[in-house]
Amino acid sequence: MGMMRLSKCLVSLLFLVVLSGFTHGFVMSPRTLLNRFSQNSNYYLTTEEHWFDQTLDHYSPYDHRQFKQRYYEFLDYFQVPDGPIFLKICGESSCNGINNDYLGVLAKKFGAAVVSLEHRYYGKSSPFKSHTTENLKYLSSKQALFDLAVFRQWYQESLNLKRNKTGAENSWFVFGISYSGALSAWFRLKFPHLTCGSLASSGVVLAVYNYTDFDKQVGESAGPECKAVLQEITELVDQSLESNRKELKKQFGAAELEIDGDFLYFLADAAVIAFQYGNPDALCTPLVEAKKAGEDLVAVYAKYVKDFYVGTFGVSVETYNQNHLKNTAVNVGSSDRLWWFQVCTEVAYFQVAPSNDSVRSSKINTKYHLDLCKNVFGEDIYPEVDMTNIYYGGTKIAGSKIVFTNGSQDPWRHASKQTSSPDMPSYIITCHNCGHGTDMRGCPQSPLSIEGNAENCSAPDAVNKVRQKMIEHIDLWLSECKGTGRSSM
Repeated sequence: MGMMRLSKCLVSLLFLVVLSGFTHGFVMSPRTLLNRFSQNSNYYLTTEEHWFDQTLDHYSPYDHRQFKQRYYEFLDYFQVPDGPIFLKICGESSCNGINNDYLGVLAKKFGAAVVSLEHRYYGKSSPFKSHTTENLKYLSSKQALFDLAVFRQWYQESLNLKRNKTGAENSWFVFGISYSGALSAWFRLKFPHLTCGSLASSGVVLAVYNYTDFDKQVGESAGPECKAVLQEITELVDQSLESNRKELKKQFGAAELEIDGDFLYFLADAAVIAFQYGNPDALCTPLVEAKKAGEDLVAVYAKYVKDFYVGTFGVSVETYNQNHLKNTAVNVGSSDRLWWFQVCTEVAYFQVAPSNDSVRSSKINTKYHLDLCKNVFGEDIYPEVDMTNIYYGGTKIAGSKIVFTNGSQDPWRHASKQTSSPDMPSYIITCHNCGHGTDMRGCPQSPLSIEGNAENCSAPDAVNKVRQKMIEHIDLWLSECKGTGRSSM
């Protein structure tokens, strides 16, 4: 995700995540869905919490402060003592356990232990009691990668201690979806000696300032008929905002969104998640039918937003409220502010409207995003997109033994690596409802399909073919690791 008001609607299925999924630009998980997950043990391989003392600032030679970081371990399939260890990266939301998606199937197949580390600041892993802008200065992908490296070493040593061994090395493999998918790729790039390989599912490795391809993909995924209806709705909403602002927002259950840009972003994301998470017919079927029947399109879309996006999918309207994003309290809603901080400092992913043929309102522009960053975090906050891409390489990432996977309908795929290069295969899973993290989550991608079930994908064979390729790469790279006692470079 994942993770970008990137569909903050990413249900914490981030197996990775990373994504977490995204909306409100990103990859997140609606709180109501998280609550539903926590009430259903089938959604998780484990929810038993463990704690690790993590370094606050990995780049300081004199600051040795630490904080408690939450992690999980699942050992039911582990072939003791030499089985591989799968490190599942949690992304831009609270990590409440290890999701029972396709990772569980892979762990069983390879006899692997699964461990998962919560991302610093998110969930219960905050170093501070308040998320002021000053306190967020240690929140970055670079610090998060170091967290993973230090945790990986500590966990391996802990395992060796239990076995009365010194210097033993299991074969490690890293997994992530969305933003965590990017972290997975970057981990292999920066710490190739600590993992045999990585899976970057919908891994958004390219930081993008004005991400116009996002909206273009929404239009392509919708198809000509549905796209035209969505564009008509956008035009009607823009007109109504000028004359009937209060009543219009009330119609969508979003009266609290006083800033028009926040409201329009909310409406845009409501359409996005249908394609991002494998539910296109839930959106397009009623809209196209309403158009043919001459019904009130704004009313029909408002019903979809309230019933599906907020109701079924579980998004909270306040996620889009800049007053909410200013809240520095550490609580269940903190991830909204946290992800925006990463957006506003590192990766941008500003989902602006293209100059023509846009699905979303043209008022969702660069100025809206920059104003949000300044309003929420202060005047000096600005996304260093070029620096991020220089550091990691963007889609020209100079890594090895990384599998990239993307769903054909996912608007985030244009920030991922979509072409293969030596030792870094890339696969696009093509089908009507193949979206964010389809290889790990199946269809739909949200809510969670147990074990990543692909039966509800419009082309299950397309998913299974890519999964078979993934298995072949994991098998090969793990075997190449084995004799070396370390990850193969």
